[in-house]
Amino acid sequence: MYRLDTRFVIGKDSAMKRAIYMGLFAVLLAPATAAAQAQAPKGLGTEEFGLSPRELVQAIEKTEELIARCMREQGFQYIAADHKTVRAGMSADKNLPGLSEEEFVSRHGFGVSTFYTGLPPQLATGYSPARVGLGERNVQIFRKLSPADQVAYNRALLGDDVSNTLAVALEIEDLSRTGGCTRKALAETFKPDQLKATHYNPQDALINKDPRMKAALGFWQREMKKAGFEYGHPDEIEPDLRNRLSALTEGGKLLVSKMSQDQKAALRKLQDYERLVAARSFKMQEEVLAPVEERIQEELFSRKVQ
Repeated sequence: MYRLDTRFVIGKDSAMKRAIYMGLFAVLLAPATAAAQAQAPKGLGTEEFGLSPRELVQAIEKTEELIARCMREQGFQYIAADHKTVRAGMSADKNLPGLSEEEFVSRHGFGVSTFYTGLPPQLATGYSPARVGLGERNVQIFRKLSPADQVAYNRALLGDDVSNTLAVALEIEDLSRTGGCTRKALAETFKPDQLKATHYNPQDALINKDPRMKAALGFWQREMKKAGFEYGHPDEIEPDLRNRLSALTEGGKLLVSKMSQDQKAALRKLQDYERLVAARSFKMQEEVLAPVEERIQEELFSRKVQ
């Protein structure tokens, strides 16, 4: 059960404002009218890209087999990861042992720029959902290669941006950043429109059309603007951070150890910005957006959606 604490927007002595905001949340959490309580379209699932859990498992395993075949054709060894391994990589996003998600966001933002080193994921030693999703056997295969062969291996597997493994692409629901054999395999598994940066999860699009979510998002947007952040939706933040990081690091290829002092200063500035915007957005998502989204999901699917 979510607790709606409005202290972050309401003055201590503003009883009238408190009443207004609590009234707003009561409206947002009220059941929709009969006309708005339509069930989700047949076939729409609750996982990434609107897939059902079974469809997502099948898509992962098919993609992994295609990646392995493509890599063999390129002269490299790659062992198709099972769906549990890829899902572990997806679940590793914003997740570190001993930290709640709120604590993670407070310390590390969304983990986009704050953990950047410029190293390929297989050589990462700390937080790395990309490494987890590749599977330990593939990590060991990579680490046994010479530096030159490692570069060629990842170019074949991932293309120009080595941070966008299958697990990362599925978790952020953006397949457009993938390359190499991963992109080729995804093109044979997913629909053409799902490969585009403009693709949006149909379940999320349906939820965003609900008048209650529109009102909640309007509130979120106004409060973010007051804090100095110009975003229309929480989903816009991480792609913006990834684009900023890519521009700063030559597409993720620039090692931190090779950065100039100015580049290092720019990276620190981006990391500070990420922590601030992430903390602000996360708090309001949990307290304002999440309860509304959960209510709409329950109505769409006639059950609680995790």
